[in-house]
Amino acid sequence: METFTTYDPEGFYDELVDENGKPRPGVELLVDKIESLPDGDLDRRQKEAEALLLKMGITFNVYGQDQGTEKIFPFDLIPRIISDDDWQPIEAGLKQRIFALNEFLQDIYNDQKILKDKVVPKDLILSSKTYRKECVGFTPPKKIWCHVTGTDLIRGADGCFYVLEDNLRCPSGVSYVLENRQVLKRTFPYVFEKSKVRAVDEYPGKLLDMLEYLAPDGVDSPTIGVLTPGIYNSAYFEHSFLSQQMGVELVEGRDLVVSDGYVHMLTTKGLKRVDVLYRRIDDDFIDPSVFRPDSLLGVKGLIDVYRDGKIAMANAPGTGIADDKAVYAYVPKIIKYYTGEEPILPNVPTYICQEKADRDYVLDHLSELVVKAANESGGYGMLIGPHSTKKEQQTFAKLILAEPRNYIAQPTISLSRVPTIIGDRLEGRHVDLRPYIIFGEDIYVQPGGLTRVALKKGSLVVNSSQGGGSKDTWVLAPGEKEEN
Repeated sequence: METFTTYDPEGFYDELVDENGKPRPGVELLVDKIESLPDGDLDRRQKEAEALLLKMGITFNVYGQDQGTEKIFPFDLIPRIISDDDWQPIEAGLKQRIFALNEFLQDIYNDQKILKDKVVPKDLILSSKTYRKECVGFTPPKKIWCHVTGTDLIRGADGCFYVLEDNLRCPSGVSYVLENRQVLKRTFPYVFEKSKVRAVDEYPGKLLDMLEYLAPDGVDSPTIGVLTPGIYNSAYFEHSFLSQQMGVELVEGRDLVVSDGYVHMLTTKGLKRVDVLYRRIDDDFIDPSVFRPDSLLGVKGLIDVYRDGKIAMANAPGTGIADDKAVYAYVPKIIKYYTGEEPILPNVPTYICQEKADRDYVLDHLSELVVKAANESGGYGMLIGPHSTKKEQQTFAKLILAEPRNYIAQPTISLSRVPTIIGDRLEGRHVDLRPYIIFGEDIYVQPGGLTRVALKKGSLVVNSSQGGGSKDTWVLAPGEKEEN
């Protein structure tokens, strides 16, 4: 296999090698190791890693696929490495951002000061499909709304990290972070140890600590459940994995019932009270008596028990308004409003199609911009202008004009790349990064997160549902460089 001796960054910002093809600080040991491998050995290790992931059952479900529901999540052996100097502002910026978004959620469902002060347009919030009127006047346990967040970051051609979007509802992918790490530790044990990579495996313990912290008053040993839609959900592997790692129950809506003002789990020994739910079901489906009446996934009466403080939920219902892509454009102002600080992590410049001047610009520059539907995810509802046809641009122009509130646009960012095994050679592929943040008694940021990689040459879409894969993400410990 051809390795770094022939690797070409092709003018993009590459995470492992600089513009001269030299290894960046902290990655020399990995590059040297790969270069020293006998011919065919890297390919063998890649196949062994894939076999191990298959054995582990690291899968996700793809909706609408005729060939079956489950797929092995594609994985690339070459890790992405982030220096401590790069990681420190990421960690600080994420803590700042999540704190401010939590304050924002508490405010807009209660006093609405930020709307009265016209920092964020009132109609933008109240017209959002994810603003839940059912949550108005409510304060969740410990005043925490966004307990688990997955914030998507990208690195631009300037080498700086930017926030691409926030995910505060049911962010998925952390199980792949944990399993990818196990594979890499077996594949490059010497390099891993000598590189002093920060651990990611404390995440389940941190998640459990947060869920226990939410328990209703007077409950010392809470019963906790992970509420899943079931085996056909795309992230079911993760739901079962996390429940197993935490040693808590994995439950579906049909396993739960409201009785005597509490939520109970059906067991072979009768009803057992449940105190905390880590719910992995969207708001629409969690309680058919409050949200969608046709839902078969939720628990009738759950919201009333929640309002009465007799059960806690993570994440709180109503958090989706904070990851609405139109609201995203105002997050720098939201951070300034609630913290008095400038954002540590910048947003990508964003055009809001509800604003006439922005809309006119977007319609005139569709071939240059990335257009996104405000409440879609997984790479759906998106136009990537430079890769689109005239017909696709015309279709999106009609969509924008019909429902301008539902669309934003951003310049096409030249995403950073990481060397990736493609056939018998290494080629650069674009990546993003989703760190996971837990908000409990304090705010914890998992060192690294999920690096998603666009496996199709030239593609900027990294989502697994769109053919993307993943890499292990190594955050180097403070003051550590490679050791020879």
